[in-house]
This record gives sequence, C-alpha cells and structure tokens, in this order.
Amino acid sequence: MPTPTADELPRRFADFQTIGEALDYAACGVRGLNFHDPRGVLTRPYPFRELREDAIAAAYRLIAHGVKPADRVALIAETVPEFAALFFGIVYAGAWPVPLPLPTSFGGRDSYIDQLGVQLKSSDPVLLLFPAELMSMAGAAAEAAGIEGLDWEGFATLPTPEASLPAAAPGDIAYLQYSSGSTRFPHGVAVTHQALLNNLAAHSHGMEVCETDRCVSWLPWYHDMGLVGCLLSPVANQVSTDYLKTEDFARRPLAWLDLISRNQGTTLSYSPTFGYDICARRISSQTNIAERFDLSRWRVAGNGADMIRPDVMQSFVDAFADAGFNASSFLPSYGLAEATLAVSIMPPGEGIVVELVEERLLAGGAESERDRPQRYRAIVNCGRPARDMEIAIRDEDGQELADRQIGKVHVRGPSVMVGYFRDEEATKACLDADSWLDTGDMGYMSDGYIYIVGRAKDMIIINGRNLWPQDIEWAVEQIPGFKAGDIAAFSITTPGGEETPAVLVQCRTSDTEERGRLRDAIRERVRAITGMNCVVELVPPRTLPRTSSGKLSRAKARNLYLSGEIQPYDIAA
Repeated sequence: MPTPTADELPRRFADFQTIGEALDYAACGVRGLNFHDPRGVLTRPYPFRELREDAIAAAYRLIAHGVKPADRVALIAETVPEFAALFFGIVYAGAWPVPLPLPTSFGGRDSYIDQLGVQLKSSDPVLLLFPAELMSMAGAAAEAAGIEGLDWEGFATLPTPEASLPAAAPGDIAYLQYSSGSTRFPHGVAVTHQALLNNLAAHSHGMEVCETDRCVSWLPWYHDMGLVGCLLSPVANQVSTDYLKTEDFARRPLAWLDLISRNQGTTLSYSPTFGYDICARRISSQTNIAERFDLSRWRVAGNGADMIRPDVMQSFVDAFADAGFNASSFLPSYGLAEATLAVSIMPPGEGIVVELVEERLLAGGAESERDRPQRYRAIVNCGRPARDMEIAIRDEDGQELADRQIGKVHVRGPSVMVGYFRDEEATKACLDADSWLDTGDMGYMSDGYIYIVGRAKDMIIINGRNLWPQDIEWAVEQIPGFKAGDIAAFSITTPGGEETPAVLVQCRTSDTEERGRLRDAIRERVRAITGMNCVVELVPPRTLPRTSSGKLSRAKARNLYLSGEIQPYDIAA
C-alpha cells in the first residue's frame, strides 16, 4: 500500500533548523515517498521513518569510510529510494551531497563521462556514488578525476559501525546544486540549511499546502525543481509523494496523468511547459478522456523551469477539460537555483494571466522604431514574490525602474545562495554587497506581480533543460578552422511556437561544398554534446556584433538574425 495522504502527526511547514531535523520530524508520522514503475504501478512505498533509518545507516558507513564534515560526496540522481537515503545520509554525516545528472540528457557515452568529469573537478568530492548499471560510465569518470567511485550495491556492503553524528548549524552548507546545463563552465550553487528551509516554507505558504494534499512528480532530482520542489519540500512539509522516473515519463507521458487520476488524493504536481504540451499532443481523438482520467482534484498544476507558453496551457485545458481539469489550477512560478528555487509563486486559483507587450520593447527597441508595424508577444504573469523574497527591476546602471518598465530582475531574501562554490569571481559578478542577486533575467513588475520576458545570462532552455551557450560555442570551436568569437548560440522560436537552439558561425571559406560540409559537422558536434538538433547558419566574417568592451553580444546577434539584418550564406540542404 502507498504511504497515506493523511497523518495524525501535526504538520509543520519547514520550520526546522536543518533539513536533517526536518526528516527526523517527518519520520515520526506515517507519510512518505512512493516509487512506481513505467506504468504507474507501485513498486516501493518508502515511509519517512524507513528513509531516516536508511539515511542514518548510510551516514555511519560514510563516517567509517573516512568522510568528514564539509567533504563533498557526489551521487548520480536516479529517482529511486537509494538516492534519497544517500542524500540524507550525506547530510547526517555533515558532508555536502552533490547531485549529478543521468546520461539521458547527453549525446552519448563519451559526452556523459566528460560532463561528469567537469562537474567532479569543480566540486572536488571525496567519493562518487552511482547505480550499478552506470558502472562503465560513472566509474570511468571517477577514475579519470582521481576519486573513488562506488556503486550503490557495493556501498551498502561497507561496515556500519555506529558513530556520533555531527550537529549541523543553520548556516552550514546543506548541498551543492549544479544546473543541468553546467557542462564546460559549471557553477556549484552552495545552499545553506537556513536558505533551504526558508524556501521550502515559502513553497508551502505560496501553494497553501493543507492536510489533504498529496504530490505526484516525474521531475529529475538533479534539477532544482525536482530536488528542492519534489523531494526536499515533501520531507520538510510532510507530504506523501508518488514518483515516476523521468525516463519513464518521457516514454509514456500519459502515465503521469494516469497516476494523478489513480491516486485520488493527488492535488499537487509540477511540470515545465513541455510536459503539459506532450500530454496534450499524445491524446488522440479516440481516447475517452472522461473514462480514463480524473483530474478534478488537481488543485495546483505548477508550471516553471522554462518560458510559459499560454497557447500550450490552453491546449492542455482543451484536451483535459472532460477529465475535470480546471484552468484555474495552473500555478505559474519563477525561480532559479541561485535562490534555492522559488522566487515568485502565483496565488492558487488565479491561473494563467497574460499581458501583451510590444516586441520592440522586449528587444530593447528605440523610440525611432515606433513607425514600424507593431507586433506583440503574450507574457505570462509569474506571480507574487515568495514569502521573505524581494524583487527589484533595474536598468543597466542599477537604477530601480517603475512598474511595467522592462529591466534586469534582481532578487534578495534569506534563501538566496551564499555564493558559487570556490568561484569568488563568479559570485561577485552576480551578488552585490547588499545581498542583491542579479539573476540576469529580464522582466518587469506590474501591481506586485512579476513578468519574465527573457532568459538568464543568455541561457538556452529547451523542454526544461538548461543549455549554456558557451558550451555549444566551445564545442564548435573544437572543429578545425573556427576560434573563440566565431560562434554565437541562442534560442529561437520556430513558426510552430517551439524553441530550438540556433548557432551562427562566422565562416571564412567561399567554397559552397565545403560550407555544406562544415554546417553538417557543426550540427553533429552540437548534437553530440546536447542530444538535440539545432539550426546552424554560416555567416560572413566580422558579422557577429560585439559589446563596447569587445565581447560577443549574443542578445544582439539574436535580434539582428531575427530581424533579417544578419544574412546567412545560402547553402543547399
């Protein structure tokens, strides 16, 4: 039987000193985590009490193995009980867990090993723990990094002598969070216990969590929304949660909705826009929606992690209205790992709210452009600041802007990171002396609500995956004939409304056949590191724009390309 939704244990909303203390309390009740197979059949109920027992045993093993407080222990973030127990075991041992991604997001074995190697070098762990089936890849990455690698089964056989567990303080680091796009230029976000618990309390407050709430999730645990929002939050707020593995969702997306329907108490579930999109697309006209699904109790259908597309949300409503889904259940939000997770949350029941904004304003257009035909884009309201969070919109000179003026989004609050791990320069670049974090995102405030209009630090976000343009550009630079500054990577929206990576490459050869060969080589190289197809355009030398300091301006390159001012070479397909 799955762990129950209700519990006689009085609910506490993340009002703990540390995440270990939160698990100690949750273990006094009967709620817990529940793991399901690809068809949504329960395979392992995992009460918080059992999770705590396994985590303490893991902590004893780690301490006996020589792991000390503040050591980093990396672990592959598979959605299974072993990962949850190891994560909390590392916390109980006073060390810092470092969740790392699964290979499904990368273009092959070598790319995945390379990805792990870069993050291992950045986090400098004493140990890498991984599922046995990843031995060939994770083991190779550990060996290349010069650290010990152990599969979970091997780790479980280590001696478990009881030991004194170190007492964590609220200001201690709880874990390191890497973005799923942190490949060549990783930034490990250092999150303290007090920052984490503050953000988790803001979750429960913003979503108005109540006694009858239950959660379903397929989000990966190496991403902040999956780890913080759908593993650590259920522990700190004592919410029974049901899980599908991310790869199982990818193969059978409707299993997510089947699980919500089958578990009648389910009221909370989050997804990036693409999750709703793929479910709406998978429904055929022959499917009897009302008989198969019951989504009437789903009161918080959260949306975050990528740009929210109102047309997709409407398609989902149209597809599942007969199953009882209510459009007002949509709950847009905005967040980032540097703020632990949540920055803003839409009040429950308000649904998707959009404003139409002139595209020239979104692109930083000048007054002289007013004579051009006006085009508008629908911008989604991402809610009010999460509890204890401040949001300010500033211009390039740091001056705060008035309502409905577009500028850079800055945030400040107790859950903002203390910094990037061992990267003081990157920390100073985004975190000022008054603890304001420059998110790099563009947006505006309107009557106390935040609207996000642009990407963070040029980040490309496709189907909930973060891709740093520098990684794509670096990959292309490895092809003979190209160098740094020749390539600009960014995202574009296709005529069908979907986002895709685009790469502009300055090409010096005049031979048409050679250009075609280079374009194909670039496509294959980008696919190898991202697992995605992309648009590749070869452009003349000295085409890509620069900032006043001589740096590549991706934002301007994107605007010039979309406006037609950058004309690529015409190459036959």
